[in-house]
Amino acid sequence: MFAALILISCIGAGTIGGAFFAFSTFVMKALAQLPAHQGVAAMQRINVVVLNPVFLGVFVGSSVLSGGLSVASFLPWAAPRSLLLLAAGMLYIVGCVFVTMRFNVPMNERLAQLDSASPQATEYWPAYVREWSKWNHVRTVASLASAACSAVSLAA
Repeated sequence: MFAALILISCIGAGTIGGAFFAFSTFVMKALAQLPAHQGVAAMQRINVVVLNPVFLGVFVGSSVLSGGLSVASFLPWAAPRSLLLLAAGMLYIVGCVFVTMRFNVPMNERLAQLDSASPQATEYWPAYVREWSKWNHVRTVASLASAACSAVSLAA
């Protein structure tokens, strides 16, 4: 049963990391190439549509599993597996969930308040793309590293 939870956590973190990877490697680049009002409008729409049961279920479910695995890594402590599970949990919780809530979500909320055709949106858009993408890269690496640590822990 414990191995199944580790596997599900691995798949969840990898799935979220894959979504973030897509944004890091081509989605934000494509949006940045659009005229500002179109890029802003598209990202505003993405930020609404992403709040769906499937994405949020995997995102939040993976954070719950990551927290559980972090705690379980101490019961009993059996290095190196315990260290890998602790790393997997902390990478996801801190590098994915915390970064999302502390950096990406506030930027999304600010973007949502702007009229996509306004001068304020046009002015904010380049900074938004740069900063949002920077923190998305962190989320991508952290989520995929979490998945890798979970996967390796299954063999430890």
